[in-house]
Amino acid sequence: MLNVAIKAARAAGAIINRAALDVESVRISQKQINDFVTEVDHAAEKIIIETLLTAYPGHGILAEESGQEYGAKHSDFVWVIDPLDGTTNFIHGFPVYCVSIALTVKGKVEQAVVYDPTRNDLFTATKGRGAFLNERRIRVSKRTQLKDCLISTGFPFRPGDNFKSYMNMMSDVMQRTAGLRRPGAAALDLAYVAAGFTDGFFETGLSVWDVAAGSLLVTEAGGLIGNFTGESDFLDQQECMAGNPRIYGQLVPLLAKYSKFAGAGDKAAVRQAAKELKLGKEADVEGTAADPDDAESGSTPA
Repeated sequence: MLNVAIKAARAAGAIINRAALDVESVRISQKQINDFVTEVDHAAEKIIIETLLTAYPGHGILAEESGQEYGAKHSDFVWVIDPLDGTTNFIHGFPVYCVSIALTVKGKVEQAVVYDPTRNDLFTATKGRGAFLNERRIRVSKRTQLKDCLISTGFPFRPGDNFKSYMNMMSDVMQRTAGLRRPGAAALDLAYVAAGFTDGFFETGLSVWDVAAGSLLVTEAGGLIGNFTGESDFLDQQECMAGNPRIYGQLVPLLAKYSKFAGAGDKAAVRQAAKELKLGKEADVEGTAADPDDAESGSTPA
């Protein structure tokens, strides 16, 4: 099954790479504000579905663009597909995007492929058999202290996203780490955690096709993945956190209060933090506004 998924991912990658040669001619439409889809997404998804269903006609399909339109409707075997994760990057020629394919069996991810066509990097995993990058075994990083870590995330971009809450999350994480990155393709972010390129990841608003394949890569590479409270049953919860075990354990107390599943006390703490942040900004603005007057009342420069 993994070999068929690899074949499908590479076929989709070939379509994406050809289109990338003349990305300005690609037709683009908008699903909602800041959420784009291109003819390349549709073409890549079509070849993936055709490849998978030719080999496994009795399997189900859950794809980002076509949903459950194709495949068997009540199969225990369901392929979860994101044909082009990082579409916004792609249409700008920013080379961070990937193909993501996962096979779930009775709701559990059993096979995973994340393919980066720009670098020809192939991340794969089979349940119980480890995770690999270009056929070499990968493991999560060995860093143990958050202050030494590089963490990746995604920024909110849809109408209705809680920007203030995300700013507070970013503030909490940035002050305690070596750096925060926003590459723009969640499936690849998770693959990078699995490979040890980054030490952790968090993001809200993700769909199952964004995280299914990456979740298996992380766990098979020795990492942990779940929602912000650390619960591992997270695929449909639209919040995701991952990392090596030591760093994951340090991210949970930082991010749990921002979870939709947080208790009332934690949510009150978030509201208080937001209030303090707002007051701090207002104080900064008042201080800045006062500076010119101070300068004018002082002595003239030499």
